[in-house]
Amino acid sequence: MSTAHESDTWQLQEAKAMFSQLVRSTADKPQIITNRGEETAVVLSMKDYRELKGEKQQTIWEFFHNSPFRDVELELPEYLPNEKMREIDW
Repeated sequence: MSTAHESDTWQLQEAKAMFSQLVRSTADKPQIITNRGEETAVVLSMKDYRELKGEKQQTIWEFFHNSPFRDVELELPEYLPNEKMREIDW
């Protein structure tokens, strides 16, 4: 039996019983949970939460560019293309 929830406000027992639907509903807007008629909690999508915290999703370039290790020089072993690879049995 599937019941559609029309509002963005959920009673606590309803939120517990329909938690998956509650979480899916956060894609549209934050969902408010009440306990004994009083608003007690809110469930947000991760996107809304990050925006609220002022976090921004970094690109891979920004991640490496902002790394505290960006000026560290690595000594990498040379790869010799003619070097025979070791075979692995699966």
